[in-house]
Amino acid sequence: MEESHQYEGRKFVIGGFVVVVVLIYMVRLFVLQISTDDYKKNAASNALLKRVEYPSRGIIYDRAGRLLVYNQPMYDVMLVVSEMKGLDTLDFCRTVKITREEFDQRMAEMKNRNANPGYSPYTQQLFLSMLTAEECGVLQEKLFKFHGFYVRQRNIRQYGSTLASHLLGDVGEISQKELDRDTLDYYAAGDYVGKAGVERYYEEELRGTKGVKILLRDVRGRIKGQYMGGQYDQKPIPGKNLTLTIDSALQALGERLMQHKIGAIVAIEPATGEILCMVSSPTYDLREMSGKQRRKTFSRLFLDPHKPLYNRAVQGVYPPGSTFKAAQGLVYLEEGIVNTSTLYPCPHGFRLGRLKVGCHGHASPISVVPALSTSCNAYFCWGLYYMMRHKQYPDADSALTVWKDHMVSMGFGYRLGTDLPEEVRGFIPNASFYDKRYGKGRWTGATIIHIGIGQAEIGLTPLQIANLGATIANRGYFITPHLARRIEGGTIEERYRTPRHTSVRPEYYDIVRQGMRSAAIGGTCHFLNTMPELQACGKTGTAQNKGRDHGAFMGFAPMENPKIAIAVYVENGGFGATFAVPIGGLLMQQYLQGKLSERNEAVAERISNTVIHYGLQER
Repeated sequence: MEESHQYEGRKFVIGGFVVVVVLIYMVRLFVLQISTDDYKKNAASNALLKRVEYPSRGIIYDRAGRLLVYNQPMYDVMLVVSEMKGLDTLDFCRTVKITREEFDQRMAEMKNRNANPGYSPYTQQLFLSMLTAEECGVLQEKLFKFHGFYVRQRNIRQYGSTLASHLLGDVGEISQKELDRDTLDYYAAGDYVGKAGVERYYEEELRGTKGVKILLRDVRGRIKGQYMGGQYDQKPIPGKNLTLTIDSALQALGERLMQHKIGAIVAIEPATGEILCMVSSPTYDLREMSGKQRRKTFSRLFLDPHKPLYNRAVQGVYPPGSTFKAAQGLVYLEEGIVNTSTLYPCPHGFRLGRLKVGCHGHASPISVVPALSTSCNAYFCWGLYYMMRHKQYPDADSALTVWKDHMVSMGFGYRLGTDLPEEVRGFIPNASFYDKRYGKGRWTGATIIHIGIGQAEIGLTPLQIANLGATIANRGYFITPHLARRIEGGTIEERYRTPRHTSVRPEYYDIVRQGMRSAAIGGTCHFLNTMPELQACGKTGTAQNKGRDHGAFMGFAPMENPKIAIAVYVENGGFGATFAVPIGGLLMQQYLQGKLSERNEAVAERISNTVIHYGLQER
């Protein structure tokens, strides 16, 4: 009797176990068929083929409507592995012009879930990309023999010229890291995205919206037509066209003048913040970054010691040299350290005990306007020295904090916020930087005297130097420099229309403008006086370097109602007056008058043929 009771208990245990198993299967079936669409997708994939249709990418124009970037059709070969039956591999390889080894390698890469996390044998996978129309035509004739293979049409970028490669940027296949950042799941492996420049910054506007065409298949995978007559198809929406602020003629001249040189040019329209040209040298041909040759070209450019992929206009951080004296003068005037009557001595430089900073010969003592005109080192060293010990500040730390705050208001030390994702911030030192280097209370104006002339730790990008010129031209404000002038069906960001005022009053900008005009008439920018009709203002810069000095120029024209502000930086270019000033002057004439004079055409030819390489000048 006891034994019978024992078996009776086991019956309930076994029965309960069976019920639990049945419930688990029921829940799993519910999840597969109701809660998620995975089952539906797998089932539907046998009967339906969703073919992604890619939109045409937005076209890019310059400010005058000249075509810079457009599209050209190209074709990808897609593969659904589960449908690949009875393939004549050698025939397929001959048709698409690849070897059997390449075929096996592509299959292995495609099925590798580490390299291709989205792999599924039931969905289309990218097998071969960028076939030309001719190559695709050959494949289409035999496609019926290659089960599981499909062709999809896309577009690749084509270029109207070789101009403006750095600012335009290229388009390439999306990386796994970029896919991981795609929170909206818009992209799939094999898609193309903007990799740099405005192509990257305006990716969402340029890319458009994908469409989808749903096709009906029979049990053998053959296409039988559109599903429900195309009722559920979605047409692709083309990307928005983009009009840039660039003047192609000005850009072409800038790139011509910077041939055989390393450096950058940035020109800005002061009233709007529109970037008129942006040159980084050496440059490269974007046409070589399009299509099948992109990977090979990128590797070659990446390994080039001259770094042609590096956009020096927004990534190059340079000592601004004497172009920075204009900003120093503004701070000294605003803080009451100097006025137009303040005189400082210059016995061929700044001298304080054993500390010496050299200078060239000119009248002494000197005031702020002629100090800017002649680019006197001593004047701006004395200004910094007395500011750091002025009685209105408790100590040097406080004085330097005030100094830095003024500089930050002028757009230094932080990214300006232009529509180029590569832009860097540069560097303006603060009190804590020097406290860490020398110790709290153990440094003075004499210790850091070289920042008074734009040397030592000061680092600016050519974009920031050009923006200083635009700010002086505007008498105390600037609009964030930008490259997009118009977006089809869209608007430019508010920050590209809003003035940003500095902490220095407009009347002090008038004094600095006088100094820069004087530099053009009879000072260090005397080349500008060969074109008196421009009424240009300028400031040279010669930045010390381990090799030959770098040459710089910052200026604007005309003095009243300025139309263009410009910065030129030539690595190893020597004195700013040697190459940087003439290059800046030629670009001003080109923009304001539409062409170069006959005399200046000869000057441009001479400059463009001059080779400056690692501090050595060749003809």
